[in-house]
Amino acid sequence: MLARDLISNDVPPLKVSDDSKKALEWMDDFKVSHLPVVDKTMYVGIVSDTELLDLNSPTDNIGKLKRSLNKPFVFEYQHAYDVLKLYSILKITVIPVIDVKEHYIGVITHTQLLNYFSELTAAHEPGSLIILDLNQRDYSLSQIAQIAESNGAKVLSLFLTPHPDSTQVDVTLKINLQNAAPVLQTFERFGYIIKASFSQSTENKNLKDRYDALMHYLNI
Repeated sequence: MLARDLISNDVPPLKVSDDSKKALEWMDDFKVSHLPVVDKTMYVGIVSDTELLDLNSPTDNIGKLKRSLNKPFVFEYQHAYDVLKLYSILKITVIPVIDVKEHYIGVITHTQLLNYFSELTAAHEPGSLIILDLNQRDYSLSQIAQIAESNGAKVLSLFLTPHPDSTQVDVTLKINLQNAAPVLQTFERFGYIIKASFSQSTENKNLKDRYDALMHYLNI
């Protein structure tokens, strides 16, 4: 998924002619600590709530900060992973998106980004999580997938977490089976160290289905 596909239409940009009072009110309304600033269609930078509070008067224009504003952004064609990287480095609540001519297109909020990676990791899907502890040189995606599939499981997501100052990694595997016992036994038989395992039931999904059915009934 590209940055342009994650843009939120809920958070508008500020204009350089807007005052700090309006900016702080918007930040409160949209539950963010940063907002993009534009000069007509051109992206100028982002302003934070702390910068706004440093202005002498709530009626001061944001344009006064124009030259000192930070200017983080991603291009519309960049991948969602680039967005996540920038977000994790800068710890900002919105990521501005621009085109190649630096025209402002929109912003990606931390909520939008979280929702995307929740879908990417199949967090809402019922099944089980298995965390394996192994050396990087022993990691084999094909073997891990084969072990899971040999027990009738499908791999919904998989990601690696390196150990600090070590060659060890955690492999977090999400499979579609709620009963992961056969898969765990096979991993152990192949010499894998199972660090942890968790079962995620369909209880929440069933509860939502019953709620939706009730709402449908009440609307008839």
